[in-house]
Parts: sequence; structure tokens; C-alpha cells
Amino acid sequence: MQDKLNKNNWLDRMSIAATSLCAVHCIFLPVLLPVLPLLGLSMVAEDTFEHLILLITLVMGFIALFAGFHKYHKKLYPFYSLALGGIIYASKHEVSEAVQPYMIAAGAGLIVLAHILNIRLCKSCKSC
Repeated sequence: MQDKLNKNNWLDRMSIAATSLCAVHCIFLPVLLPVLPLLGLSMVAEDTFEHLILLITLVMGFIALFAGFHKYHKKLYPFYSLALGGIIYASKHEVSEAVQPYMIAAGAGLIVLAHILNIRLCKSCKSC
């Protein structure tokens, strides 16, 4: 049972890492923006790259949460946290630049919270 649970948690842990890296990318991008062309990494500053990373993070999150939901706990609230975090994260361009770091932190925090909830619910499953 524990080996099976550990195999399912790897996707949650990968999603937490991807979300955290995405948040760090968004927060530090303004500082690193002048240096990126010198390093040949100017594509990292494009909105398309940012949207792609967010989409990958949300898809990974949905797969991880669905696996936990389907096999273990049947609780929907981790999905709500993932969706709200994704919405907040994706809508950060609609506010001033001064507010964007807070929206990034809130969105990433909710996405990470969804994975933490999923891991805890899977571990506490009494019927498994």
C-alpha cells in the first residue's frame, strides 16, 4: 500500500516543484530581464513561455489530483484550490505591476496547497 502511495505522490511533488519554479521565474524575471539576451535566453521573458509553463503546471496538477481523487479520497476541494490558483495566476496581467508579485504568490500558494491537500488525503485514506 505504501509503495503504491509513494508512486502516486511523485506527480504531486513534481507539480509542487514546477509551480514553485514558475513563481520564482515570474518574480525574478524583471530583475533578470536585461541579462537574458546576453545569455541567449530571451524566450524565457515572453508571455507565450509563461503561459506554456502555467498550462503544463495545471495539467500536471489535474492529473495528480485526479489520480488521488479516483484511487483514494473522492474529495473535490483540492481541485477548487488548483483552479482558483490557476485563475489568479493567469489573471495577474490584468492588474498593475505592483500587485503582480502578490498575485503570483497567492496563485502559486493555492496550487501548491492543492497538492499538499491531495497528498494528505491520500495518506489518510481509511478504506485503502
